Amino acid sequence: MRRSVLRDEQWERLKDLLPGKSTDCGVTASDNRLFIEAVLWIARTGAPWRDLPKEYGYWHRIYVRFNRWSKKGVWNRVFKALSGDRDLEYLMVDGSIVRVHQHGSPPKKSKNQKGLVNHAVV
Repeated sequence: MRRSVLRDEQWERLKDLLPGKSTDCGVTASDNRLFIEAVLWIARTGAPWRDLPKEYGYWHRIYVRFNRWSKKGVWNRVFKALSGDRDLEYLMVDGSIVRVHQHGSPPKKSKNQKGLVNHAVV
């Protein structure tokens, strides 16, 4: 049994903001909730797209759809709708709380290191 991240009341708030409704032009999406769950799985685990479990669907189609929604601004609407929900605040990453791994930071300067000095006599 798959564990879902979204509760039913969260999905009810969210489903009308997403493209693919029967009233929208184009193809009707029957699996928007599964798609959102797949994206939340990627966000929660930090795994690459290729490691998405098969139960969510083919990873490349999920990625292409995610990218298309990003360009259309769908994710901005979703984040605004869910930003007040305390249960999903761990998915809202802010640059002020993200730390660099110790190997990703620049090397510290030694106190003995000095800048280049021009020793030419004038």
